[in-house]
Amino acid sequence: MAYKNLIYEKDGHLAYVKMNRPEVLNALNSETFYELHDLFSQIEKDNKLRVVIVTGEGRAFVAGADIAELTKMSQLEAREFSQLGQKVFNKIKNLGIPVIAAVNGFALGGGCELAMSCDIRWASEKAKFGQPEVSLGITPGFAGTQRLARLCSPAIAKELILTGNIIDAKRAMEIGLVTNVVAPEKLLDEVKGLAEKIASQGPVAVKLAKQAINRGFDSNFETAGAYESEVFGLCFSHPESKEGLSAFLEKRKPSWQ
Repeated sequence: MAYKNLIYEKDGHLAYVKMNRPEVLNALNSETFYELHDLFSQIEKDNKLRVVIVTGEGRAFVAGADIAELTKMSQLEAREFSQLGQKVFNKIKNLGIPVIAAVNGFALGGGCELAMSCDIRWASEKAKFGQPEVSLGITPGFAGTQRLARLCSPAIAKELILTGNIIDAKRAMEIGLVTNVVAPEKLLDEVKGLAEKIASQGPVAVKLAKQAINRGFDSNFETAGAYESEVFGLCFSHPESKEGLSAFLEKRKPSWQ
């Protein structure tokens, strides 16, 4: 499928998804959500891929939902748009391989929610984050109220969402929203290095570890620990563990299939 609002490229085990509506700061409309859903469905089926990098074209990552489309919505249409966005972002969150957000500029509203649906977020020094929906008389709709509270804290989520404040990359790192801030011209190279490091690990182990973290986060500690034990045991049913352990004892690099 050819995409109007996305640029998709592959580089070995890495995939790049670039939001491509720079004339509207990559604002999210229904068409873009359908394209994202289709693209991540294709990525899901590609067994050669090990990491996905999401970024934006131009000076924005994603500046939010498409206001022009929002102004035409009824109550029912707005609810369905919210559900569509959540469906797509949950698909990204639950993808079998890690997804890294390379936040190059504005990540506001739906853009912040997109970044939060990724597993890891690295930001340019020029990046800006926020959930300013209340300034428009609406609430976050793509699970921003829930993801921000879980990633940072309920108090931080309430402060940012209820004030509509926009924060810079330094503050985003202070509250745990991003894990690294780099110079704008180095962002993609630095994120590629991180992605290659992840891609060099045991691919089955990486997938299972992501799964254990995601499932455990929404469970109590005992249930999460029990699931980790299952995942740990499952590793030993796959030849990858034998290769990794043997390579360590033989002082060589493992050769993953």
